[in-house]
Amino acid sequence: MRLPGFEDVAAARARLAPHVVRTPLLRHPLLDERTGGTILLKPEPLQRTGSFKLRGATNAILQLSDAQRRAGVVTHSSGNHGQATACAAAALGSHATVFMPADAPRIKVESTRHWGAEIVPYDRLNDDREALARTHAERTGATLVPPFDHPDVIAGQGTLALELVEDAAACGLAMDALLVCTGGGGLIAGCALAIEGASPGTRVYAVEPADWDDTARSLVAGERRQNAPGGSTLCDALLSKTPGRITFEVNRPRLSGGLAVTDSEVLAAIAFAFSHLKLVVEPGGAVALAALLAGHFDARGKVVGAVISGGNVDPQVFGRALNG
Repeated sequence: MRLPGFEDVAAARARLAPHVVRTPLLRHPLLDERTGGTILLKPEPLQRTGSFKLRGATNAILQLSDAQRRAGVVTHSSGNHGQATACAAAALGSHATVFMPADAPRIKVESTRHWGAEIVPYDRLNDDREALARTHAERTGATLVPPFDHPDVIAGQGTLALELVEDAAACGLAMDALLVCTGGGGLIAGCALAIEGASPGTRVYAVEPADWDDTARSLVAGERRQNAPGGSTLCDALLSKTPGRITFEVNRPRLSGGLAVTDSEVLAAIAFAFSHLKLVVEPGGAVALAALLAGHFDARGKVVGAVISGGNVDPQVFGRALNG
């Protein structure tokens, strides 16, 4: 099991520069007023495909040989990584097959299909998506590009934290803490590696939906813990059953803890982002902002970064958030 390091994130940064958007640093005085801190937001809904996932998928596919690209890539995803893999594959001369849950938001399914991917539905509750993707790879010769538990994917995701550290420094600021939306742990693992090398005084916290806080519980236990069946599916992008093997090995010594937010807090954060930041944010992408707005993290007197990880929200869910 190869663990990535800061040098992998730095290399990914140079590799990805022609292929991804450098999203801006955003601030809003009302957010600072509500939290008592200086809040620095990283808005990945402004990334191509609408989420941070393009970074990791592109970094992984860029490192395949020409023959591997011709054979295609395969992944499993609730939507954002599927879109990203399809987009990266199309841009780099490959073809993607994506195993997606049958109940994935329609906007994510349609967007993935837009990039030319073959979509294979599966039952989120009863099917083993990893086994399905592995079997396809073995049968066809396609390369598996997992959504989080892969060193090149992790390194690519971490590039957004490098950008945030640089943009904060350009404003004369250094982050005391960084809050990161967390599902399988790939994004926060990449961010933790980036912070370790570029801003070692910054503490990194995982933010998860209530009942899906496997990373927080795993950090306390010192070993991977699973989520119990059931629970809300509002934050569909963050519904991993357990942290990844690689991601947890990266995160365990580097994270300072975990926070959990409720559905109502997530919906309130989506509404805040639309009303005040003029951003469309999906539930899973809003959890770090939700933790700040709900007071789960004490930001008073601190400079706090928060990742808004994606904006591919189902229209009905978005309407529910805006209508209170």
